[in-house]
Amino acid sequence: MTICSSQYYISQEDKMAASNLHAAVATARALGHPARLRTLAMVRSGELCVCQITEVLKLASSTVSLHLKELKRSGLITEHKDGRWVHIALSQVTEARSWIETALAAVAGDPQIEADDRMVAELRQLPVEDLCRLGHEGAKAKHNRNRSRNRRIGRQHGTRRDKALRRKH
Repeated sequence: MTICSSQYYISQEDKMAASNLHAAVATARALGHPARLRTLAMVRSGELCVCQITEVLKLASSTVSLHLKELKRSGLITEHKDGRWVHIALSQVTEARSWIETALAAVAGDPQIEADDRMVAELRQLPVEDLCRLGHEGAKAKHNRNRSRNRRIGRQHGTRRDKALRRKH
């Protein structure tokens, strides 16, 4: 008896080997695009919101969505919703982890991956809500305004007169 699986014809006896083969091909295909490899590298340090990944990749959100769908279908990433936000993380499944570790080792030290790491570190400092609503530059400007305002308030509360008054009470 012959079964059609995707584009491969396999015999009933080879069904188990074919499912492993199919899974391996799907995983290799998912790893076969620079945007998907970059995405795996981005989330190796922890989960990210889809808007953060989109900002780093500089691709249309629909394109990023297709890449994430391929990574999820292959079992390399997981996602969970938190209200309006969708967060992406690396899969913890043993079979997926071996593929992930091999792929990340292959791109270690790549200048693009290192640039992405710097951008991810910067984006992690910004509230996701602001990033999704205002974009990177808008969220960064708001964050800097808030930091500047907080420093001014801190300096106002830190005058010698205030410190002396606090000691008396």
